[in-house]
Amino acid sequence: MNFDVPSDLQTYLGRLDAFIDAQVTPLQRRDDNDRFFDHRREHARTDWDNAGLPREEWEALLTQCKKMADKAGFYRFSLPREFGGQNDTSGRGANLWMSVIREHLASKGLGLFNDLQNEHSIVGNFPTIVMVQHFGNEEQKKLFVHGSLEGRTRVTFGLTEPGHGSDATHMDTRAERQGDGSWVINGGKMWQTGAHKATHSFLFARSSGKNGDAKGITCFVVPTDAPGFKVESYEWTLNMPTDHATISLTNVKVAGDSILGKEGEGLAVAQAFVHENRIRQAASSLGAAVYCVNESVKYARRRRPFGKPLATNQAIQFPLVELATQCEMLRLLIRKTASEMDRMDHIEVEHKLGDKISMCNYWGNRLCTEAADRAIQVHGGWGYSRHCQFEHIWRHHRRYRITEGSEEIQMRKVAGYLFGFMGPNKEPDLQGMSKL
Repeated sequence: MNFDVPSDLQTYLGRLDAFIDAQVTPLQRRDDNDRFFDHRREHARTDWDNAGLPREEWEALLTQCKKMADKAGFYRFSLPREFGGQNDTSGRGANLWMSVIREHLASKGLGLFNDLQNEHSIVGNFPTIVMVQHFGNEEQKKLFVHGSLEGRTRVTFGLTEPGHGSDATHMDTRAERQGDGSWVINGGKMWQTGAHKATHSFLFARSSGKNGDAKGITCFVVPTDAPGFKVESYEWTLNMPTDHATISLTNVKVAGDSILGKEGEGLAVAQAFVHENRIRQAASSLGAAVYCVNESVKYARRRRPFGKPLATNQAIQFPLVELATQCEMLRLLIRKTASEMDRMDHIEVEHKLGDKISMCNYWGNRLCTEAADRAIQVHGGWGYSRHCQFEHIWRHHRRYRITEGSEEIQMRKVAGYLFGFMGPNKEPDLQGMSKL
């Protein structure tokens, strides 16, 4: 077994760093754009008098950076070559490469090159594009892949409801087929991220069957300007600004073919990007944890209370030793899992590696918040202030312990594989217990 990062990937990381130094950092330093990343960041990013939405100047800067990265050939890296990316059979652009890249960028801390509060990065991650890539027809690919990359369309993801989250098979939103073949949708959704700029929603509704059935849920393509589609509020969160909308759907009518994937099989569409997203998010959380540990070590060596370095105290050393050890172990699991993912198709990944991906994700997200909390403690008053990045990292990554599939849901999946309720070692006599 070879645990070395491939030489061509090392070269690519060097190219990324050179691009950041030559173009991205100068843009961040220009026109006081540092206000979006230093102690002023939350205020600078948030339009408090406009529902707490992102300020236009903030989003314009992110767009400018993405265009710069796209022109340089980095932004679409993870996409297939047909969409201008570099993902091919050699492994470039696939999960192992993306895991290494996302850890590398996150380990640098906050910056215009990679700010995961809104999934911004010079190396893009495209969950809705992955959905369309696997389930969309040619017209949908033109509209939602090319249109999204060119800035003409933007999609929000409508699965969670005010009364239902992880229990998606019990959703209250309903779609009824009409005599002319069209659909009428009624209900509501919550946490519709990006709704303030979205042109469409990939909106999930029960079109047949009963609560608890995996079948009978359909992914509808709904224009956000459709009559009856209404943003009721934007929910203020631990980390501002917010673009997370609660919407209501009142007799929203869409054409009969306004469906992504097959009718009644929408949950397969919803799962399309789960594995790739979770392994990459785990890598980002790992990178942020590494940043917190490294900065704490530097500070502990530099700070000299009572005339000697803070780093000489075991009360400082041992917690950081444990975090550093966990970072090393998690890195190996992430890269091993990502490498195995790259050698099998999507359906096989769910059957054989779902537990390992969940392990990486829930533990990575938890590790990051623990590392950020420890960094705050080590840095003392400075750690508590917004002049350091740790409070932002903690507040941002704390949400991933919920939104990427809560850690309880992911631990339940790991338990399912471990005890034979699901996965390659599923026991026939436990099939009736698979929903436990």
